[in-house]
Amino acid sequence: MNNLEIIQAFDKLVPNPKCELNYKTPYQLLVAVILSAQCTDKRVNLVTHELFKNYPTPEDMVKLTYEELGKLIFSCGFYNSKAKAIIDMSQDILHKFDGKIPQDLDKLISLRGVGRKTANVIISEAFKGDAFAVDTHVLRIASRLGLTESKNPDQVEEDLKKFFPKNSWSKLHYQIVLFGRYKCKAVKPDCTSCPFQSICKYFQGKRANNN
Repeated sequence: MNNLEIIQAFDKLVPNPKCELNYKTPYQLLVAVILSAQCTDKRVNLVTHELFKNYPTPEDMVKLTYEELGKLIFSCGFYNSKAKAIIDMSQDILHKFDGKIPQDLDKLISLRGVGRKTANVIISEAFKGDAFAVDTHVLRIASRLGLTESKNPDQVEEDLKKFFPKNSWSKLHYQIVLFGRYKCKAVKPDCTSCPFQSICKYFQGKRANNN
């Protein structure tokens, strides 16, 4: 399958992909994405629903200590490191960027607690730019479909950006994430009627083992 055939297949599988994190501002999305590391979006939404009532802005968030924020986000897991990342990031936004979320990738990455994947999500979702965020789902699907030989997220991002046209990146990222989350799971993926059987390494291996 060529790149356009893969895009068309994803358009049929996930015609209207949407971010499943709830937010009202780019800053809130940034907090939610940090919380989502190794945590479900459903859980994050439950936590941020209460968190953003009282601490919706970086000005509000920096009033908390690491310990206080940790208690509020405890159920998201890794609450100590996430609390530090959120408060440190909020301080950087206030001190470096006058309280505004930068739209430039390098500036976003300069925020403490913000990595390349998170920055790409903000660019594509909050600012509707062209970016290809690579999370565990994208890593898995890209490998299974033979779109990359690398396991390094930065290299996988480059491989995908070279293979797919720029105007497809942001939409395709969410399509792959949702496809990986609900159909092509890490364990026991649903290969039934999957349009990628002809190129999927996982399916080809499973079929070979059954013969």
